[in-house]
Amino acid sequence: MKKKRAAAFWRKKQYVIAGTLIILAVIGLTWFYTGEQTKERARKEQELAKQAKELEEQVALTQEETEEQVEAVSSFVAPEVENEKAEVAALEEAEQQEEEKEEPAKETTNVAETLHFSAEDGLSWPMQGDVILNYSMNQTVYFATLDQYKYNPGVVIAGNVNDKVYAVAKGQITHIANNEETGCTMTMDLGDGYTATYGQLKELNFKEGDYVEEGQVVGYVSEPTKYFAVEGSNLYFEIDKDGVPQDPVTMFQ
Repeated sequence: MKKKRAAAFWRKKQYVIAGTLIILAVIGLTWFYTGEQTKERARKEQELAKQAKELEEQVALTQEETEEQVEAVSSFVAPEVENEKAEVAALEEAEQQEEEKEEPAKETTNVAETLHFSAEDGLSWPMQGDVILNYSMNQTVYFATLDQYKYNPGVVIAGNVNDKVYAVAKGQITHIANNEETGCTMTMDLGDGYTATYGQLKELNFKEGDYVEEGQVVGYVSEPTKYFAVEGSNLYFEIDKDGVPQDPVTMFQ
Protein backbone atom coordinates (compact mmCIF):
# COMPACT_ATOMS: atom_id res chain seq x y z
CA MET A 1 0.00 0.00 0.00
CA LYS A 2 2.79 2.30 0.93
CA LYS A 3 4.57 1.46 -2.32
CA LYS A 4 1.51 2.43 -4.36
CA ARG A 5 1.24 5.78 -2.59
CA ALA A 6 4.90 6.53 -3.09
CA ALA A 7 4.65 5.68 -6.77
CA ALA A 8 1.62 7.95 -7.18
CA PHE A 9 3.44 10.75 -5.38
CA TRP A 10 6.47 10.51 -7.66
CA ARG A 11 4.32 10.38 -10.75
CA LYS A 12 2.52 13.54 -9.67
CA LYS A 13 5.83 15.22 -8.92
CA GLN A 14 7.13 14.24 -12.32
CA TYR A 15 4.10 15.88 -13.93
CA VAL A 16 4.71 19.07 -11.99
CA ILE A 17 8.37 19.09 -12.93
CA ALA A 18 7.55 18.40 -16.58
CA GLY A 19 4.95 21.17 -16.63
CA THR A 20 7.39 23.57 -15.02
CA LEU A 21 10.04 22.74 -17.60
CA ILE A 22 7.56 23.27 -20.43
CA ILE A 23 6.59 26.67 -19.01
CA LEU A 24 10.24 27.64 -18.60
CA ALA A 25 10.94 26.48 -22.18
CA VAL A 26 8.05 28.56 -23.52
CA ILE A 27 9.24 31.60 -21.57
CA GLY A 28 12.78 31.07 -22.84
CA LEU A 29 11.68 30.75 -26.44
CA THR A 30 9.46 33.84 -26.12
CA TRP A 31 12.33 35.84 -24.70
CA PHE A 32 14.66 34.56 -27.40
CA TYR A 33 12.32 35.46 -30.26
CA THR A 34 11.50 38.82 -28.66
CA GLY A 35 15.17 39.62 -28.40
CA GLU A 36 15.79 38.54 -31.97
CA GLN A 37 12.89 40.70 -33.21
CA THR A 38 14.24 43.68 -31.29
CA LYS A 39 17.66 43.18 -32.82
CA GLU A 40 16.14 42.74 -36.28
CA ARG A 41 14.04 45.89 -35.84
CA ALA A 42 17.09 47.85 -34.72
CA ARG A 43 19.07 46.52 -37.66
CA LYS A 44 16.35 47.49 -40.12
CA GLU A 45 16.05 50.95 -38.56
CA GLN A 46 19.79 51.43 -38.99
CA GLU A 47 19.58 50.34 -42.64
CA LEU A 48 16.63 52.68 -43.29
CA ALA A 49 18.49 55.58 -41.65
CA LYS A 50 21.54 54.80 -43.77
CA GLN A 51 19.45 54.65 -46.97
CA ALA A 52 17.69 57.94 -46.06
CA LYS A 53 21.03 59.66 -45.51
CA GLU A 54 22.38 58.35 -48.84
CA LEU A 55 19.20 59.51 -50.61
CA GLU A 56 19.47 62.95 -49.01
CA GLU A 57 23.09 63.23 -50.15
CA GLN A 58 22.11 62.22 -53.71
CA VAL A 59 19.29 64.80 -53.79
CA ALA A 60 21.63 67.54 -52.54
CA LEU A 61 24.23 66.58 -55.15
CA THR A 62 21.63 66.54 -57.95
CA GLN A 63 20.28 69.94 -56.87
CA GLU A 64 23.78 71.41 -56.86
CA GLU A 65 24.51 70.03 -60.35
CA THR A 66 21.15 71.39 -61.61
CA GLU A 67 21.89 74.87 -60.25
CA GLU A 68 25.30 74.82 -61.91
CA GLN A 69 23.73 73.79 -65.24
CA VAL A 70 21.05 76.50 -64.98
CA GLU A 71 23.68 79.11 -64.23
CA ALA A 72 25.78 77.94 -67.17
CA VAL A 73 22.77 77.98 -69.53
CA SER A 74 21.71 81.45 -68.31
CA SER A 75 25.15 82.86 -68.89
CA PHE A 76 25.13 81.33 -72.35
CA VAL A 77 21.59 82.36 -73.39
CA ALA A 78 21.68 85.93 -72.08
CA PRO A 79 24.09 87.23 -74.75
CA GLU A 80 22.04 85.50 -77.46
CA VAL A 81 18.84 87.22 -76.24
CA GLU A 82 20.59 90.59 -76.19
CA ASN A 83 21.95 90.02 -79.71
CA GLU A 84 18.50 89.02 -80.93
CA LYS A 85 16.93 92.16 -79.45
CA ALA A 86 19.60 94.28 -81.10
CA GLU A 87 18.96 92.59 -84.46
CA VAL A 88 15.19 93.16 -84.18
CA ALA A 89 15.71 96.83 -83.30
CA ALA A 90 18.10 97.26 -86.25
CA LEU A 91 15.61 95.57 -88.59
CA GLU A 92 12.74 97.79 -87.44
CA GLU A 93 14.89 100.88 -87.90
CA ALA A 94 15.87 99.74 -91.41
CA GLU A 95 12.23 99.12 -92.33
CA GLN A 96 11.26 102.56 -91.05
CA GLN A 97 13.99 104.20 -93.09
CA GLU A 98 12.90 102.24 -96.17
CA GLU A 99 9.29 103.41 -95.70
CA GLU A 100 10.47 106.99 -95.42
CA LYS A 101 12.36 106.59 -98.70
CA GLU A 102 9.36 105.08 -100.51
CA GLU A 103 6.94 107.80 -99.45
CA PRO A 104 8.14 111.37 -98.92
CA ALA A 105 7.70 112.71 -95.43
CA LYS A 106 4.89 115.10 -94.68
CA GLU A 107 5.83 118.74 -94.72
CA THR A 108 4.03 120.53 -91.94
CA THR A 109 6.11 123.68 -91.75
CA ASN A 110 4.21 126.93 -92.06
CA VAL A 111 7.26 129.13 -92.61
CA ALA A 112 6.43 131.60 -95.37
CA GLU A 113 7.93 130.73 -98.76
CA THR A 114 7.85 132.50 -102.10
CA LEU A 115 6.10 130.27 -104.66
CA HIS A 116 6.53 130.47 -108.42
CA PHE A 117 4.73 128.59 -111.21
CA SER A 118 4.17 128.98 -114.92
CA ALA A 119 2.33 126.87 -117.47
CA GLU A 120 5.67 126.11 -119.12
CA ASP A 121 6.86 124.44 -115.90
CA GLY A 122 4.26 121.75 -116.40
CA LEU A 123 2.32 119.68 -113.86
CA SER A 124 2.71 116.14 -112.61
CA TRP A 125 -0.35 113.94 -112.93
CA PRO A 126 -2.30 113.93 -109.65
CA MET A 127 -3.28 110.32 -110.23
CA GLN A 128 -2.93 107.66 -112.89
CA GLY A 129 -6.26 107.07 -114.64
CA ASP A 130 -8.44 107.86 -117.62
CA VAL A 131 -9.95 111.33 -118.04
CA ILE A 132 -13.67 110.56 -118.21
CA LEU A 133 -14.82 114.22 -118.29
CA ASN A 134 -12.62 116.76 -120.06
CA TYR A 135 -12.15 120.41 -119.29
CA SER A 136 -14.69 122.38 -121.31
CA MET A 137 -15.52 126.05 -120.90
CA ASN A 138 -16.26 126.74 -124.58
CA GLN A 139 -19.13 124.30 -124.80
CA THR A 140 -21.09 122.07 -122.44
CA VAL A 141 -20.31 118.38 -121.85
CA TYR A 142 -22.68 115.62 -120.78
CA PHE A 143 -22.78 114.58 -117.13
CA ALA A 144 -24.34 111.11 -116.98
CA THR A 145 -25.38 111.18 -113.33
CA LEU A 146 -27.11 114.54 -113.70
CA ASP A 147 -28.36 113.60 -117.18
CA GLN A 148 -27.59 117.11 -118.41
CA TYR A 149 -25.02 119.15 -120.30
CA LYS A 150 -22.95 121.71 -118.40
CA TYR A 151 -19.61 123.46 -118.48
CA ASN A 152 -16.70 121.73 -116.78
CA PRO A 153 -13.92 123.97 -115.40
CA GLY A 154 -11.71 120.99 -114.55
CA VAL A 155 -11.13 117.35 -115.42
CA VAL A 156 -12.58 114.21 -113.88
CA ILE A 157 -10.08 111.33 -113.67
CA ALA A 158 -11.43 107.82 -113.04
CA GLY A 159 -9.90 105.94 -110.12
CA ASN A 160 -10.54 103.49 -107.32
CA VAL A 161 -11.41 104.25 -103.73
CA ASN A 162 -8.20 104.58 -101.65
CA ASP A 163 -6.02 105.42 -104.68
CA LYS A 164 -3.25 107.86 -103.73
CA VAL A 165 -3.55 111.48 -104.92
CA TYR A 166 -0.28 113.39 -105.44
CA ALA A 167 0.63 117.06 -105.40
CA VAL A 168 1.00 118.24 -109.03
CA ALA A 169 3.51 120.95 -108.04
CA LYS A 170 4.97 122.62 -105.00
CA GLY A 171 2.44 124.83 -103.21
CA GLN A 172 0.72 125.88 -100.03
CA ILE A 173 -2.68 124.58 -98.95
CA THR A 174 -4.99 127.57 -98.57
CA HIS A 175 -8.43 126.04 -98.18
CA ILE A 176 -10.05 122.73 -97.22
CA ALA A 177 -13.82 122.33 -97.20
CA ASN A 178 -16.63 119.87 -97.91
CA ASN A 179 -18.43 120.63 -101.17
CA GLU A 180 -21.77 119.08 -102.01
CA GLU A 181 -20.68 118.31 -105.56
CA THR A 182 -16.96 117.47 -105.19
CA GLY A 183 -16.94 116.23 -101.60
CA CYS A 184 -13.83 116.94 -99.54
CA THR A 185 -12.11 119.62 -101.62
CA MET A 186 -8.63 121.09 -101.15
CA THR A 187 -7.22 124.23 -102.79
CA MET A 188 -3.48 124.85 -103.13
CA ASP A 189 -1.65 128.06 -104.06
CA LEU A 190 1.11 127.34 -106.62
CA GLY A 191 2.34 130.91 -106.95
CA ASP A 192 2.09 133.63 -109.58
CA GLY A 193 -1.72 133.55 -109.52
CA TYR A 194 -2.08 129.79 -110.13
CA THR A 195 -4.19 127.60 -107.87
CA ALA A 196 -4.89 123.85 -107.98
CA THR A 197 -8.11 122.33 -106.67
CA TYR A 198 -8.52 118.64 -105.76
CA GLY A 199 -11.98 117.14 -105.14
CA GLN A 200 -13.46 113.78 -104.08
CA LEU A 201 -10.74 113.28 -101.42
CA LYS A 202 -10.52 111.66 -98.01
CA GLU A 203 -7.91 111.16 -95.29
CA LEU A 204 -5.87 114.26 -96.09
CA ASN A 205 -2.22 114.21 -95.03
CA PHE A 206 -1.96 117.99 -94.64
CA LYS A 207 -3.87 120.90 -93.17
CA GLU A 208 -4.45 124.51 -94.18
CA GLY A 209 -1.23 126.52 -94.20
CA ASP A 210 1.06 123.57 -94.87
CA TYR A 211 3.59 123.64 -97.70
CA VAL A 212 3.63 120.56 -99.91
CA GLU A 213 6.33 119.36 -102.28
CA GLU A 214 5.55 118.06 -105.75
CA GLY A 215 4.87 114.32 -105.72
CA GLN A 216 3.85 114.08 -102.09
CA VAL A 217 0.66 112.18 -101.25
CA VAL A 218 -1.96 114.76 -100.28
CA GLY A 219 -4.83 112.31 -99.70
CA TYR A 220 -6.81 109.41 -101.13
CA VAL A 221 -9.75 108.94 -103.49
CA SER A 222 -13.07 108.79 -101.65
CA GLU A 223 -16.47 107.37 -102.52
CA PRO A 224 -18.10 109.57 -105.19
CA THR A 225 -20.74 112.09 -104.23
CA LYS A 226 -24.29 111.71 -105.53
CA TYR A 227 -23.35 114.02 -108.43
CA PHE A 228 -20.96 111.37 -109.78
CA ALA A 229 -22.78 108.14 -108.89
CA VAL A 230 -22.83 106.92 -112.50
CA GLU A 231 -19.28 108.02 -113.30
CA GLY A 232 -18.03 106.18 -110.20
CA SER A 233 -15.12 106.96 -107.89
CA ASN A 234 -12.89 109.67 -109.32
CA LEU A 235 -10.64 112.64 -108.70
CA TYR A 236 -11.85 116.10 -109.61
CA PHE A 237 -8.92 118.38 -110.54
CA GLU A 238 -8.98 122.04 -111.57
CA ILE A 239 -6.30 124.65 -112.39
CA ASP A 240 -7.05 128.39 -112.24
CA LYS A 241 -4.99 131.42 -113.22
CA ASP A 242 -6.09 134.58 -111.39
CA GLY A 243 -9.47 132.89 -110.81
CA VAL A 244 -9.97 131.85 -114.44
CA PRO A 245 -10.16 128.08 -115.15
CA GLN A 246 -7.41 126.65 -117.37
CA ASP A 247 -7.16 123.33 -119.19
CA PRO A 248 -4.91 121.20 -116.92
CA VAL A 249 -4.38 118.51 -119.57
CA THR A 250 -2.28 120.94 -121.62
CA MET A 251 0.00 121.35 -118.60
CA PHE A 252 0.37 117.71 -117.58
CA GLN A 253 3.84 116.35 -118.25
